[in-house]
Amino acid sequence: MSIHIGAKMGDISSTVLLPGDPLRAKFIAENFLENAVCFNEVRGMLGFTGQYGDKTISVMGSGMGMPSLSIYVNELINEYGIKTLIRVGTCGSLQPEMGIGDLVLPMTSSSNAQANKRRFGGMDYAPAANFDLLSQAVELAHQQSDKVHVGGILSSDTFYEDDPEDWKKWAAFGVLAVEMETSALYTLAAKFQARALSVLTVSDSLVTGETASSQQREQGFPMMAKIALEIG
Repeated sequence: MSIHIGAKMGDISSTVLLPGDPLRAKFIAENFLENAVCFNEVRGMLGFTGQYGDKTISVMGSGMGMPSLSIYVNELINEYGIKTLIRVGTCGSLQPEMGIGDLVLPMTSSSNAQANKRRFGGMDYAPAANFDLLSQAVELAHQQSDKVHVGGILSSDTFYEDDPEDWKKWAAFGVLAVEMETSALYTLAAKFQARALSVLTVSDSLVTGETASSQQREQGFPMMAKIALEIG
């Protein structure tokens, strides 16, 4: 067992899906996996392992924000030998052509956090997705929907910005969406030679103010889960 994950070696698959919300992890396990077994309840961060077709897949909540996700990713990779990590989460659209329910596949993620500034002595680092996972996800996504967006996103350290117009400077440079985890996921995967990808669904729009319900956030948007399971 690690500090924050109460699993034994062998309890967790080499591929782990990482929704931020542990209840979304439970929903995915109950609705997409066969014979799912709970391997973690520490701090309420539910984790399950089950069968998806002929593959063994795990799914575990990662919490909100880069610090929380970083704890679990570090332990999954270094304590349990996990090689593939796929975030399945929601994001806020920064572009007018993107609506609720659209899929976003981030090639890379900018950030307003300071973790990589500290790592690289004040210099910029551009964390990127694993190309094999990204190319598979793009192909599958286009087979299922014509509302798929591939490009750069923003991982923010703050949910409630002091400046409500701050997002516009990122949008002006073509950033597709904002969330709070992907930059850390891609950075840690690169550091530890693991594979990582985020598969995101638009849950709100900073352009129009439209937003999804909490129930939609927890249980909706099954397409991103299916894509993550297929490529995992």
